[in-house]
Amino acid sequence: MSSSAAKSTGSGPVLGDEPYPKRWLALAVIAVTVLMIVLDATIVNIALPAVSTDLAITAANQQWIVTAYTLTFGGLLLLGGRIADFWGRKRTYLVGAVGFALASALGGLAVNEEMLFAARALQGAFGALLGPASLALITVLFTDAAERAKAFAVYGAIAGGGSAVGLLLGGVLTEYADWRWCFWVNVPVALIAVLAAIRVVPESRAPGDASYDVPGAVLVTVGLASLVYGFTKVAQASQEDPQENAWTDGTALTFIVVGLLLVAAFVVVEFKVRNPLLPMRLVLDRNRGGAYLTSTLVGAGLIGSFFFLSLYFQEVLGYTPVATGFASLPTTLGVLIAAGAASALVPRIGPKPLMVLGGLLAAGGLFVLSFLDVGTSFWTIPFPGQLLLGLGLGFTFVPLSNLALVGIGEHDAGAASAVLQAVQQIGASIGTALLATLSVGAITAALTDRPATQQDPAAALEAQVAGYTTAFTWAAVLLLIGAVVSAVLIKATKDDLPTDAPVHAG
Repeated sequence: MSSSAAKSTGSGPVLGDEPYPKRWLALAVIAVTVLMIVLDATIVNIALPAVSTDLAITAANQQWIVTAYTLTFGGLLLLGGRIADFWGRKRTYLVGAVGFALASALGGLAVNEEMLFAARALQGAFGALLGPASLALITVLFTDAAERAKAFAVYGAIAGGGSAVGLLLGGVLTEYADWRWCFWVNVPVALIAVLAAIRVVPESRAPGDASYDVPGAVLVTVGLASLVYGFTKVAQASQEDPQENAWTDGTALTFIVVGLLLVAAFVVVEFKVRNPLLPMRLVLDRNRGGAYLTSTLVGAGLIGSFFFLSLYFQEVLGYTPVATGFASLPTTLGVLIAAGAASALVPRIGPKPLMVLGGLLAAGGLFVLSFLDVGTSFWTIPFPGQLLLGLGLGFTFVPLSNLALVGIGEHDAGAASAVLQAVQQIGASIGTALLATLSVGAITAALTDRPATQQDPAAALEAQVAGYTTAFTWAAVLLLIGAVVSAVLIKATKDDLPTDAPVHAG
């Protein structure tokens, strides 16, 4: 490769051996699309009542508006990461952004629930190309330790705060425009990013063998989809028949078992094929494996908590969509504060202390939210709880992103990026379904204890809050386990973080 920073080709600049001069501008462009992916997981949460009314979507099927996106996103991320590595990260990024825009346009035009769910699934599929390509580009663009820490701080702030931004934007669009703009807003954003990326984002691809692991791709995609679908069916069964134990639902258990078997078969295949979709050396590394497991647990607790907090603000406190969005901003504030501090602290003290602190703070924030009641004042519990949650997420995501990708050869940058995002999305999908099941169970128990309350709106609201607070409690447990995992498994110190040497092929 040329020793110049970048060389021109017919398709735009190509990454060279020297630091790319427009790397910060490229990061700004990439950050826009990363934010679009992250906030799209929550932007429709506030619009759920309006969407459900317009398209006649039942309460049991509501969660598919969220899950159809996270399921395809999580299921296809590993394949998307390898496509980015071998086909070209910039090319994959551009195709993913254009496809995401088209799928968003389709979602805004939906006339029934089937069309909407299909559009959300397509958004997830193209997001699975766009996501790992974006993070892999950041990985190969920034090779200096201090610069990479700052770049990951930007990514961490977006990953942690984007969900809350999605709630705010969703509230504004739903109340002052139409819920369909929650989808259409992606179209101009994606097109602007594509036009800018063509000029300033350099191309890079993995050196060496570029063959695809087709059996592995099929096994992991179908396996993860089956697993997430099974957990979602458990939640759906709880909503359809609260008196029955949803965990005995035969269909749900079958999908969960089949999913686990297919994922196990995928692991076996990955040890045997020459160029695996998921190189086991990425996961079996103690530090990286700890980072991936922590990311799974954080994803499981985070998305579910936003889902229930949005419902609490609107259905219990009676907030408008816009007020709900603004009420969700303390989390973003906390993330921005902590991400900025973490970017300076990671090179000085290493990733482990910050990840443990972040997990404890985030778990503490969710534990505070578990004390919500029907008449709770915003400033007494929701504000401090969300602020703590945001601080914890900021301190977690920055070192997490750094730790999961350090020491990765350029050949595996897309795959490693995809694993980090995949485990978080898989955690989000399973966590949302699991927390929904526990929440419905708590609501049912509250109503069973006081049968007359089913006709008493005030008491029924109390039962609803009992369901939400149960979800917050278990989400706090998940994040607390994540902090313990970080403390036990992660041994990396500041000396293990990348130096200013360029990333070479692994």
